[in-house]
Amino acid sequence: MRRTAESDWRDAAPSRPSGFALAIDILNPPAEAKARTHKLKKIVPEPNSFFMDVKCPGCFQITTVFSHASTVVTCNNCQQVLCQPTGGKARLTEGCSFRRKN
Repeated sequence: MRRTAESDWRDAAPSRPSGFALAIDILNPPAEAKARTHKLKKIVPEPNSFFMDVKCPGCFQITTVFSHASTVVTCNNCQQVLCQPTGGKARLTEGCSFRRKN
């Protein structure tokens, strides 16, 4: 019996039940999975970066800093270093507190 390419395809196709369930909920992913996802592969595209208010531990003045700052950010009042750049996100100096801006 001679088989055609079409019949080979039909024989190799896996049979699925009509109402199968996925292992994960695609519409409402868990928070930890959402945080690990690349910014372009999220269901609703959103950037991973944000602005934050950083409080200087010396003079308690608040400075707005970008989360992925590529330069050293210092306090305008006392010239203390608030954060230093790394390969991605900026690293806050020890003792600095921050708040994410909306």
